[in-house]
Formats: sequence, C-alpha cells, structure tokens
Amino acid sequence: MTTQAPEEYRRSIREVADAIAPGWERRRALIETTATPVREWMLRELAPQPGQTLLELACGAGDTGFDAAALTGGGRLITSDISPVMLDVARRRGAERRVLNVDYRLLDLERIELGDDTVDGVLCRFAYMLVADPVAALAETRRVLRPGGRVVLAVWGAPDDNPFFSALGMALVRAGHVPPPEPSAPGPFSLGDPERVRGLLEGAGFTHVRAEEVAVRFSFPDVDEYVAIHADASGPMALVLQGLSEAERARLAESLSAALAPFRSGPGYEMPGVAVVAVAA
Repeated sequence: MTTQAPEEYRRSIREVADAIAPGWERRRALIETTATPVREWMLRELAPQPGQTLLELACGAGDTGFDAAALTGGGRLITSDISPVMLDVARRRGAERRVLNVDYRLLDLERIELGDDTVDGVLCRFAYMLVADPVAALAETRRVLRPGGRVVLAVWGAPDDNPFFSALGMALVRAGHVPPPEPSAPGPFSLGDPERVRGLLEGAGFTHVRAEEVAVRFSFPDVDEYVAIHADASGPMALVLQGLSEAERARLAESLSAALAPFRSGPGYEMPGVAVVAVAA
C-alpha cells in the first residue's frame, strides 16, 4: 500500500493521467504495436460474443476495448478511464475507428459506478497494478460482472524481466531525481508475480482463474528517443522527465547509454518485456 492517504493517491493518479494523455495520444501507434501480443491474448481469452455488454477499465486510447466491441456484433461497450483528458483521447480514437454502441464514462477502478451484474466481460490493461487497493478494485470488477462473466487483465511482470522500465527507474534514483520506490507501494511492478495476481483474483471471489506470462518487445532508435518515449507516456516517470532541465536530461541520457548497451540491435535497440496476464470468471 502507498503511504499517501487513499484519496490523495487517487487524485495524484488522475492528475498524472491527465498530464500524460497528450503524449499517450502521440505514442498510441507505438504503444499498441508493442502491446499487440498482450492485446491478442486478452481478446482471445475474453472471447466476446454477439450482443454482449463489455466494460474496459483504464482504457487509455481505447483500442483494446474497441477491438473487443467489434466481436460483439450489436453489443455494447462501456469505455472508461479515471482521467477526463485520457477519456477524450479514447473518444477521438473511437470516432476515428467509427466505433458504434460505445458509452464513454469516467470510472474509478476501486469504486465502479455501475450496478451489480451489469456487464458480460471486463478488460483492463496495465492499471490494476497502479491502484491504491487492488483487492477493492478486483472486488468491484467481480460485482459488476454478470454470473459467468469474465475479466481479462494485464499488468507488468518483475523488474528484471522489464528493463525498458526498470533501467530508467534505477537511473532516476541514482541521479537523485526520485526516491527509491516503496516496496509495497502501487507501481509498474507491484503485481509482477503471477501467483499474487491469481491469489488476488481468488480473494475477490473469482473461482476459475488462470494467470500466465506474455512476452513483448520494445524497439527504439537511440537513447534520446528512449527518454522521449518515457517522457511522453510513462506515468509519474514522465512528469519527472518533463521537469528536468536540458542539462539534467542530457546527463541522464549519458548515464543510460551503458545500461542500454546490451540491447543494441542493428541500428537501434530492442528490449525484452514480460506482462502477467490473467483471465477469471
């Protein structure tokens, strides 16, 4: 748990999402390309059926939910996010894709303002790991699902399996730009153990649970672009990077050169990543 009061933490998460939404929109194509194996796993395991009502939580640009909605025929999609600015990104993406039968809602994972037994399926990609109380968030997910409904989710795996994120985090700590992370606080790796994810789902009342890992690849041309991608889209780390002076950012990039060197691939870089994915009913 974070040492911040829950309401203060929720407010800070919303403010971060509002701030990075423009960068997330700029990087949407890159994010979706990287996340393709995760998105495909989630859609396959959710197996949407014609006429169903689906809910996407923490939608970002919304593509995972829009892909799922396309499989429901005349079904309904509720696309939601805690950030009104990010939800506008999803609205624009939905209009671009000409998605019909979609309802855009501001929703908090820990307090989903929907009735009991409202939806047939829930999708949530890379968000449960960031909430103050994942137990409450998963219990809320279970509450809004109809009997037999499924949730599919993804979170990032362990730090050692995700150097794309951990290399930058360690560099920021070494440079004194951020304090070392609190071991039990929400964050990108807080749900990185598949067994913990399985236990949380079972504790929330799900009886048929499966969790596994899916590999992804991060590609970028150089260290400066690596930093720029994170400055656009990497949550609280993005705000830290945006606040650095030009000289501080140059020193950070120089310090990252050695850490990223093992991942040189041709003219650019490729870094491995691992997502923990789960399906539960």
